[in-house]
Amino acid sequence: MPMTPPCILVVDDEPVSREILVDNLQDSGYIVADAGSGAAAWQLIDACPGRFSAILLDRMMPDMDGIEILRRLKLRPDMMHVPVIMQTAMGSESDVLDGLQAGAYYYLIKPFSAFTLLAIVAAATRDYRGYQALTEQVMAQDRRLAGLIEGRFAFRTPEEARNLAALVANAAPEPARVALGLSELMDNAIEHGNLAIGYVGKSALIDSGDLNAEIRRRLALPAYRDRVAELQISRSEQALHFLIRDQGAGFDWRPYLEMSPERVFDTHGRGIAMSAMVSFDQLDYRGCGNEVQASVRLPLST
Repeated sequence: MPMTPPCILVVDDEPVSREILVDNLQDSGYIVADAGSGAAAWQLIDACPGRFSAILLDRMMPDMDGIEILRRLKLRPDMMHVPVIMQTAMGSESDVLDGLQAGAYYYLIKPFSAFTLLAIVAAATRDYRGYQALTEQVMAQDRRLAGLIEGRFAFRTPEEARNLAALVANAAPEPARVALGLSELMDNAIEHGNLAIGYVGKSALIDSGDLNAEIRRRLALPAYRDRVAELQISRSEQALHFLIRDQGAGFDWRPYLEMSPERVFDTHGRGIAMSAMVSFDQLDYRGCGNEVQASVRLPLST
C-alpha cells in the first residue's frame, strides 16, 4: 500500500503568504492544514495532535507570536517531537538563537524560494518519519536488554545501525529518547566516518535525492567495504555509557556540539547537537573525532 503523504500545518496570519505556502506544498503532494492565528492553530492541534508531521510557523503574529507557540508545543508530550519550521523576516543571529533555544531546528528567512521551502519541509518530515519508525522499533523490543551490564557490537550499514540503536537503547531508563541520539551518532560514524561523506557532499546528495544510493555504492568499494564501526556499552553505578568508534580519519566535532544559526538553513547537520541536547546527559568526542562517548544518568537505587 502507498504511504499516506505527510500532513503539514501552516500557521501564518497573512492570507496571501499562507495561500502561497499551501499551494506550493499541495502541488508537491503534501496534505496541508492551515491556520491564520495562534489560537486557530491550537484548535487544530487539540483536535488531532497526531495528525501533523511538521509545522510551518510564522514568527510574527498579532495574537500569539511563533516563539510562544513553539514553547507551548515543546511542553506537550504528544507534540514535542514534531519538527517546527520557523519562517521569519527576522534573520539576525540573536533572533535565530531565540528560535533555536525554543526548539525550532529548521528555519526559513523571508523571502525564500519554493525550492528552499520544499527542501526544508522534506528534511523535517524525513527526520520525523525516522523518529517515528525508530520509536516503534524500540517499543517492540520489550526492554529485553534492561539488565545489560557490558556489551560490544559491530555495525557497518545504516540499517544495522538503526536496528542496533533500537535494541541497545532498551538498556537505558528512557529508551526512545536514547535511541534517537544513538541512531544519529551511529549514522555519523558510518557516513562521515567510515564512508568519508563530507558535510558539503552530503548536502548535495540530499538535495539530489542520491544519498542512500551513494551510501550503498561506497559500502561496496574496496576502500570502504571492510570498514566497520563499533559500539561498546558499559554500566556504572551512576550512568550507562555508550562508546561509538569508527575507522575514519575523524573531523572537527566542536562546531557541531551546539545548534548553529548558520546551519539551521541546511537540510542536515543537527544530529550531534540534538543528541547532546535531547538524548544524553553527557557527550564527549575524543582524539581526532572518530570516537565519541555518550552517557545517560541512571536513577539512584533505594
